[in-house]
Amino acid sequence: MNQLVCDVADVPPGASRRVEVGDGLILAVFNVEGKFYVLDDTCSHGEASLADGEIVGCEIICPLHSGQFDLATGKATRRPAKRPQRIFPVEVVDGQILVNVDDEAKGSNADGLAHLQT
Repeated sequence: MNQLVCDVADVPPGASRRVEVGDGLILAVFNVEGKFYVLDDTCSHGEASLADGEIVGCEIICPLHSGQFDLATGKATRRPAKRPQRIFPVEVVDGQILVNVDDEAKGSNADGLAHLQT
């Protein structure tokens, strides 16, 4: 089921926003050149909000330990992060960002890592 997370205007290009949907599900919404990505907000490595991190290209750098994740896949791309972030399908309708929280995708591969940089 699609749920409204926020308006497009709430997340300008290059920005992110922390949102709560449903029964306490905390998500991070990212805008990379007009394309929106939604992941679990809490870093899989440490208890930090990814919405507070720095967007570099199509990746987010965790503000706590500088772990890095691919926004499109959720895969960890830089240590110390090892486990992927959950990602969610996004749809933009009439200026609103909708997320399907029932159909989350698992950003993963064989070991949860993608070409890690150290």
